[in-house]
Amino acid sequence: LERARLGLIAVVTVLLGLAACRHDGPRRAYDIPGEDGPPLRVEVFNASGVDGLARTVTRVLRQAGIDVVDYGNAAPDVGRLDSTRILVRRGNASSGERVRRALAVGAVTVQADSSLLVDVSVLLGRDVAARASRLELHP
Repeated sequence: LERARLGLIAVVTVLLGLAACRHDGPRRAYDIPGEDGPPLRVEVFNASGVDGLARTVTRVLRQAGIDVVDYGNAAPDVGRLDSTRILVRRGNASSGERVRRALAVGAVTVQADSSLLVDVSVLLGRDVAARASRLELHP
């Protein structure tokens, strides 16, 4: 029985390895951070009141090739937001526009803060929550 189990494991391992090596052409599940311009370091905070929204948006941004380094709930003093705010912390407004294009919502504002170690901060509002079910996610 043990020998059969080990044989089955070996066969499955080989088949999985062959499937991983198969290449049908240029096809990627995710963009590579920095491929469409300089890499962006982004933090995402949920100010919508909808549970799990920051995690969902993080996945969307990462699939767009944006490096999300932190996500979670917004500080209580931010309150609940109706509209998503994209705050450029370093660089120019084009960084915020890349994030806005990936989300298809949000207002970009340059709000420099050299004490933060990110290029862009995203405060998610209810506008993202309203379209969260339509955000394109890879399985």
